[in-house]
Amino acid sequence: MGREEQIEEREVLDSIFPEEITDISETEYRISITLDIPEDEGEPPVMLLTVRYPEDYPDKAPLLELAAPQNSTPHQYLNVAEDKERLLQDLEATVEENLGMAMVFTLVSAVKEAAEQLVVERREAAAREHEEAVLAAEREENKKFHGTPVNRETFLKWREGFLKEMEEARIREEEERAAEMKKARIKEPTKLTGKQLWERGLATAGQEEVDEDGVPTEEVQKLKVGGN
Repeated sequence: MGREEQIEEREVLDSIFPEEITDISETEYRISITLDIPEDEGEPPVMLLTVRYPEDYPDKAPLLELAAPQNSTPHQYLNVAEDKERLLQDLEATVEENLGMAMVFTLVSAVKEAAEQLVVERREAAAREHEEAVLAAEREENKKFHGTPVNRETFLKWREGFLKEMEEARIREEEERAAEMKKARIKEPTKLTGKQLWERGLATAGQEEVDEDGVPTEEVQKLKVGGN
């Protein structure tokens, strides 16, 4: 009776998966499962589910194997080689519930749904992680524009620094003012008398001799002669 049920199920599967199913032997075949991932712009991932009937199937569980197509590129959120054990374990409950009945179509639907859900969960987790990283970066950036929370300790520290800055500014202003006043008190250089110029060797040959009051000597002599 088991073999008859196997042949009947195989014929039904051929009508459901006309292009996806490939026979390996009379009791073994492979079904190509293309996942439908919402909002996925890339190439949809494909899994190959190999089914082999034991003699007592469907009273006994079929032998199942999952693989990726040869030379296929792993999906960003699904690697069949790494995830197949998890996906096959998820089928164990479905197998137990359907013992005694043709179950391959149910198993194909279940493993397809489980893989699609796994991709969605991983994509959502990656999106949350990215969002958290962006928010953390924004918080760090916002710290540059927010002051330190005010409490007694921070206020006293600010007050101390403020008073210190004010005192330093006052000292600078006083020093600058004193420097300006000192500069203003500097007298212009005193004009030297003729005698001082002569004694210091600053009088030139072309200059007239002058007395100590700056009056030319020749003029002094004239005044003396006229007085006599």
